[in-house]
Amino acid sequence: MPSTDNGNVFFTKSANGIATISFYHPAQNSLPTGLLNDLSECIIQAGNDSEVRVIILKSGGDRTFCAGASFDELVQIKDKEAGALFFSGFAKVINACRKSPKIIVARVQGKAVGGGVGLAAAADYCLASSFASIKLSELAIGIGPFVISPAVTRKVGLTAFSQLTIRASDFQTAKWAQDHGLYNEVYEDITSLDSAVDELTKKLASYNPEALTGLKQILWEGTEDWGELLTQRAAISGELVLSDFTQQALQRFLSGNR
Repeated sequence: MPSTDNGNVFFTKSANGIATISFYHPAQNSLPTGLLNDLSECIIQAGNDSEVRVIILKSGGDRTFCAGASFDELVQIKDKEAGALFFSGFAKVINACRKSPKIIVARVQGKAVGGGVGLAAAADYCLASSFASIKLSELAIGIGPFVISPAVTRKVGLTAFSQLTIRASDFQTAKWAQDHGLYNEVYEDITSLDSAVDELTKKLASYNPEALTGLKQILWEGTEDWGELLTQRAAISGELVLSDFTQQALQRFLSGNR
């Protein structure tokens, strides 16, 4: 897809069946509605492509994997319907990952915040650099990580999720994320991370596709109600974002006075 000032999503695939979905936004890879829609569509497209064996999910740049929701767009929301529609974008991406018949490997090169943590959790296997600290900052701006909570809790457990949510202003290290199950592997730098992603995905692409699809189904057992659940959660977030507390917090953040 073409690059614009509003970011982009690219989908490419190699001859050996490895699809790469890469997203980028100049504001620390934050995700406005357009990018969320493009991202979910690319994940569905790759999952339905018979030539694709495995999917890599990554972002551009070398500092931030994903800063989560676009604050510029959040501050423009004026009614709960628009709010629910925005947060449904994250629900679509998580459900696209969940329902995809292909194994999704996330490459997390830098910090993940809010919805970015949700993206990492929605992948089937996650490789990260030592710089990939994580934070769920939603409570600090008056909302909560309601849409992504099922995916994050599924990986890290309720106790660790509670810590991430309540310690809304604190980053947890990449090692913490690995120790609690969000990251499967952590590498010292981006060069070694990329080598590991390349090696792993080539191995996966050489395996029996039917076995990989069967594994995917097992990995996501018990999540069949997420289509409805995440839509309900999006409505909760969409209403909370209208509060005076949240709108003022967003304005402080955007003006640099956080």
